[in-house]
Amino acid sequence: MDSENTSSGALQEVLNTLETDRKKIAETYKTSYILFGLAGVILVIGFLIRFPALSVFGALVPAIIGIVMYYKVDDEARKYKNAYKTNIIASALKEINQTLTITPQSGLPHYEFVSSELFTTRPDRYNTQDLVNGTADKTSFWFAEVHAEYKTETRTKNGTRTEWRTIFKGIIFVADFNKNFNVSTVVRPKGIGDAISSWFSKNVFSFGNSELVTLENNVFDDIFATYSKNQIEARYILTPAMMERILDLNKKSDDTISISFINSKMYIAFPLSHNYFEPPIHSSLLDPDLLSDDLSIVHFMQNIVQELDLNTRIWGKE
Repeated sequence: MDSENTSSGALQEVLNTLETDRKKIAETYKTSYILFGLAGVILVIGFLIRFPALSVFGALVPAIIGIVMYYKVDDEARKYKNAYKTNIIASALKEINQTLTITPQSGLPHYEFVSSELFTTRPDRYNTQDLVNGTADKTSFWFAEVHAEYKTETRTKNGTRTEWRTIFKGIIFVADFNKNFNVSTVVRPKGIGDAISSWFSKNVFSFGNSELVTLENNVFDDIFATYSKNQIEARYILTPAMMERILDLNKKSDDTISISFINSKMYIAFPLSHNYFEPPIHSSLLDPDLLSDDLSIVHFMQNIVQELDLNTRIWGKE
């Protein structure tokens, strides 16, 4: 009990220190925004009274000071965020499961995102962070935030316009499935093109040697399109019980999930708009509900092992 009080006291001390840092950072950001606003006002007034050259010169002073302050505090903000994750989040994770760790600068490697086959488009720009590792009973799992984008270029009369479009933004969860699959099996949200793919796979040929698998659960088939190079193995993985568990898991997600079974791993992509594990800048760190959303998503991810019954070892790795 004494050790718990000591741990809680030490954590509160870290929070108090970070709260002091946060206030300084927030105040500096506020000051830099005011300076940017002042520069804008000087420019407008100068043009209104027809002294544009003087207004530009006058606006440069607060603008330059604001830029210097902004970039300097931006570096401090990065250090503050990293300290929050490595101290506060890391300690909170241990309260859920002693095996849980967070590595803020790591994530899901680009090659693993591609090899998971969860998405058909290869990313041109890829960002990932906040890798969480853990073990639930016999099952190792990890997850990270991912933002993958592809680039489009359009020729216009003014030149080439480049736009970035999101392939996926959210969390990708990976777990050891304790089975070396012979082929990949992928379960994606059903789209318009899947009906066409189904007709071709039955009547003409199979795309990429993967066929659309028709399963015995009609609700599952209405929501998901399942592709595999081995129909028997796909049905062996997606048992009636597994499909029901996936449907239950999907109901708890904000948007339709995607799942793949490749090598000895199971990948699940959860589309999310919220960025987790980020400390506030303009609100207090001492809010009692500060960690509620972050810990809720960690509980959700860890519970996938139980939800999908991954600790039941019906197979062994060959």
